[in-house]
Amino acid sequence: MSETPIWQMTAVEIATAVRTGQLSAVEVTEAILSRIETLDVHLNAFCISMADSARASAASIDERISRGEAPGALAGVPVSIKDNLYIEGERTTFGSKWFEHNITPEDTPLVSRLRQAGAVLIGRTNSPEFGWKGATDNLVFGTTRNPWDTNRTPGGSSGGASAAVSSGMGPVGIGTDGGGSIRIPAAFCGLFGIKASHGRVPNYPATTVDSLRHKGPLTRTVGDAALVLDVIAGPDDRDSTSLPAETVSYSEVLEEGISGWKIAYSPDMGFAEVDPEVAALCAKAVERFAGTGATVETVSLDWPDPYECWNIYFYGGIAGSLGPRLAAEGDQLDPGLKVLVDEGVKLSGGEFARAALDRFDYWQQVVALYDEFDLLVTPGTAVPAFEVGHDNAPPMAGQEARPLLWTPFSYPFNLTGQPASVVPCGFTAAGLPVSLQLVGRRHDDAGVLRASRAFEQVAGWSDRWPELATADPS
Repeated sequence: MSETPIWQMTAVEIATAVRTGQLSAVEVTEAILSRIETLDVHLNAFCISMADSARASAASIDERISRGEAPGALAGVPVSIKDNLYIEGERTTFGSKWFEHNITPEDTPLVSRLRQAGAVLIGRTNSPEFGWKGATDNLVFGTTRNPWDTNRTPGGSSGGASAAVSSGMGPVGIGTDGGGSIRIPAAFCGLFGIKASHGRVPNYPATTVDSLRHKGPLTRTVGDAALVLDVIAGPDDRDSTSLPAETVSYSEVLEEGISGWKIAYSPDMGFAEVDPEVAALCAKAVERFAGTGATVETVSLDWPDPYECWNIYFYGGIAGSLGPRLAAEGDQLDPGLKVLVDEGVKLSGGEFARAALDRFDYWQQVVALYDEFDLLVTPGTAVPAFEVGHDNAPPMAGQEARPLLWTPFSYPFNLTGQPASVVPCGFTAAGLPVSLQLVGRRHDDAGVLRASRAFEQVAGWSDRWPELATADPS
């Protein structure tokens, strides 16, 4: 048995140890719950505890193993769930005063699949209200902080998940991504995060932003993410857009590599402004793909910024669900969200129809790139993590402020639905993580995972922890 502390073990290692009797699920669960109790006072990653049900689940898994029953692929693995995904009988607040005491009646499909695979659900992680921004704070649970620098945001909207995983409060966090909400927090916290293809993990119950919404894991290693996606991916008839089941196991193809692949590297996608330090780190890091057997070509793209199109789908979509309550209860919303909903309810059907055509045209430009290349690589975000207390990073010189100007590489690929991951690739002089984004062909989740794993092998990151995680946090 390894002497690695349980909180530093990967999901793959924990599942193997529990299945083989080297660790019990109860032992793992208690170790992680103890760490949360000690450490989360500094981070506020978790907003709702599930400690009692977690202990009961762990005991049930150990009992199944004692009877000789198969415990599942995620046997005893602690997993956190973002506070916008249904868990039967638990509070799902969406970070909103409107739903502060809301109890959801059923599991969303991925939660059911995690349970069936033997995962232990340890708690709900914090999110901005209705996932509206790329920082994590709300009027119900307060501000979540970044383990690399607690004066900075862990990103959002899956910021509670990223803060938890990067500090060792469980190896897996489940997030959602409508404009970067898995990839931004993974990038800001030095994690691997993947937005699986649209429909790969079913969306149910429905929301008004489902055409942009993806679900997936934030983990420290690519192998852990592949293991989780093997469990949660697959069709569900309640989501008519969910994709057919894959014919391969992501975990089994992970080591196939990408030798011979042609990679396009775009430092700006034709429209983005990037912090100079981030740009330099990403340009240097992308050269490491040469060690995977792939070739990299820096390309000049003339793609337009699709923000206005995405804005109509995302903030217009949110306005569609929140608008009817705005007049009576709008004063309970996050002020920044209320401003965007006020604007969103003014959108016309014609504007949505034109946005649909713009989305189609944008896809034609993106898909043409893959006639020549197997993968697109960009910076993960244009800036490192910014200070808490702000909805957005401050604009760079010459930029006019608007939402998500600092993360121009994420929302375009919610419009296209492609699989996309972020991989850590370095640190700023201030010790803040920087990442690359890997964008695959349509539906090629396996290819994105293989490319991510290949990069991980030449530029490993999982052995570096925030000082907060390794120091005595008392």
